[in-house]
Amino acid sequence: MKEDRTELAVGTFMLLGIACLCYLAFKLGDVSHWTHDRLQLVARFASSSGLREGANVEVGGVRVGTVSRIALDHQSYESVVEMSLDPGLRLQDDAIASIRTAGIIGDKFVKISPGGSEQLLSSGGTIVETESSISLEELISKYIFDGGGAAKK
Repeated sequence: MKEDRTELAVGTFMLLGIACLCYLAFKLGDVSHWTHDRLQLVARFASSSGLREGANVEVGGVRVGTVSRIALDHQSYESVVEMSLDPGLRLQDDAIASIRTAGIIGDKFVKISPGGSEQLLSSGGTIVETESSISLEELISKYIFDGGGAAKK
């Protein structure tokens, strides 16, 4: 009788533990893209240096999605960034996508600035206006080799 109660308590504890783990996996793993139709958009950048798959996409400082894929277009040698966004998001076709850095040396993310057009982007659409990431190394070397020499003259 005592063994039956112990086994029942252990079994119940195990089921609760598994249920908690599943809940945490869904909450922390952001599997909402499995359960909803997401808005899929593409943006083409001259450079997406430092941007990673899974990076945040923000509108107005609010996270609205993630970068789902980054690839190279072998024809134009541009970086093609595919984004998976919240299904209720409505973006104009003249929106601007730019790659920004969170803080001074933080992670890169895509910032989307809404446009003023009345035409909306549909899933599978492309954001035409883009701004590539700013490379701190390029800025420093440009200052040292171009700006520094001019300052001495």
